[in-house]
Amino acid sequence: MPKLTRWFLKAALSYFVLAMAAGVLVAGRQPLGLPGWVNAINPVYFHMFMLGWVTQLIFGIAYWMFPKYSREQPHRSEGLAWAVFWMLNAGLGLRVIAEPWQALQPTAAAAGALVGSAALQWAAAAGFVANTWGRVKGR
Repeated sequence: MPKLTRWFLKAALSYFVLAMAAGVLVAGRQPLGLPGWVNAINPVYFHMFMLGWVTQLIFGIAYWMFPKYSREQPHRSEGLAWAVFWMLNAGLGLRVIAEPWQALQPTAAAAGALVGSAALQWAAAAGFVANTWGRVKGR
């Protein structure tokens, strides 16, 4: 298993646990009498689950298991693949901070952080597609 796949999978597993914890907080807010700000992490729960867990799991397995691009570059561009990993995680980390910040205290800085997080995540998705497209081919 390639090193990058291990990083994607360990990050995915970490986000899975964090997403489930956020889900427990959101679901338990009223019954447990948790403060109102807990509602602000509801979008964070979904992003950690879908991008942190599901998307990273898919990216990591695809990087490892998709057909080889060529004998010389089996995974196509390893550098681009690492950039995808870092952009996805930087974007997700920024979103984890910016989403509740914007919900609780809307400011231009919070909005800018949200836009920045979305841009990083989009760039990661585009990089993944660019790096993987040529590996999807017939025999």
